[in-house]
Amino acid sequence: MTTISMDTGRSAAERLAAIRGAAKPKRHNARTIAALTRNPGCARRAVLDTAGVDKQRLAAYVDFPAWFGQSGFAIARGNAFEAQVKASGAAELVKLLRERLGLPIPEVAYDDLETVTGREKETPEVRYARSRALLLRAAAGADGAGTLLDHPLLALDVAGQRVYLEPDLIAFRHEGRFHVVEIKSFAVVDGQADPAKVSAAAIQSAVYVQAMRAMLAEAGHDPEIVSHDVVLVCPRDFSNSPTAVLVDVRRQLAVLRRQLRRMTRVEAMLAALPPDLSFDLAPDADGVPTRSPEALVDALHSVDARYVPDCLSVCELAYFCRAEARGCTAALGTSTREELGGIERVETALGLASGRLEAAEDQAEAAALLRNAARLRAELLPAAGRVAASVPADGRPAH
Repeated sequence: MTTISMDTGRSAAERLAAIRGAAKPKRHNARTIAALTRNPGCARRAVLDTAGVDKQRLAAYVDFPAWFGQSGFAIARGNAFEAQVKASGAAELVKLLRERLGLPIPEVAYDDLETVTGREKETPEVRYARSRALLLRAAAGADGAGTLLDHPLLALDVAGQRVYLEPDLIAFRHEGRFHVVEIKSFAVVDGQADPAKVSAAAIQSAVYVQAMRAMLAEAGHDPEIVSHDVVLVCPRDFSNSPTAVLVDVRRQLAVLRRQLRRMTRVEAMLAALPPDLSFDLAPDADGVPTRSPEALVDALHSVDARYVPDCLSVCELAYFCRAEARGCTAALGTSTREELGGIERVETALGLASGRLEAAEDQAEAAALLRNAARLRAELLPAAGRVAASVPADGRPAH
């Protein structure tokens, strides 16, 4: 149960530092920002991410480790495909944009912004300044401005922190509009790709669109010149030949903006937290955190979570939250949670379905659905048993 904080003597920055402890804040990237949109109602994730807590280290210490990331093979395959698409000044990509998307690009000016002035170890501030200058020059329609801008370093404010994004993308300008190009190594087979992978790419691309729009708006340009249609480039079928499709990310942008605004309201979020809340993992002389796992588990329980199965693919604390949510209807998925609004426990749902429990006023609609589902199940299971009994051992239907 979340308590109300009466701590008004410290600033938001001081509270966040106390929540994080002695560790340096964990910096966001496009993937972590995109993950925020997958479950925007989770206060626990919002608090931990706003404070910059290392969730992976925290999860491991409380004995619920989660492993993320691609295999070495997948990374190598992705890098090889990206290099192929971008080779010779992105010649293959330009051809693809002309032929597949109907974009008449007669000439291409290509700028690689991964390094500045040829030095590999430029600071993010220097790279961002250079990227910003070239993007604004292109936005103003200057002669000779880049048509293709490879690896522009973008920035986005997240909970008062400036986050630098280093995407594997190309932004191209055509007829005064920018498009984000996202290159992924998963295949498009017969015009279809894995929906989960496409969704993840769309959310990540939306982060880049939002960052570019924010930069242009700050400079006085119309942010809408960055298109909500992003170009997704993937291998076609089982070859390395690239194909491209347009993906509309307006829905993902709307969710992203709502979540970023929510994280910006730091004071309101902190007001609902215990005043002594901390996830400090400061080590002792032997490198072991000075706080016990039990103390950190208690701290986690004091911040409300909203676990859904989708968390397993995007949040480092998902296994902890899943164990915590065992027996809750929310653990069965978002659709189940919504259909059983007002019924939080599985045993309550089963009691209402069987008639052992009387429904409260706010449970009446869900209880009627549960009783109807239980009736249909009872009718269908005996029928299924009779069908199974009528099939001989050789599997041939009886005549």
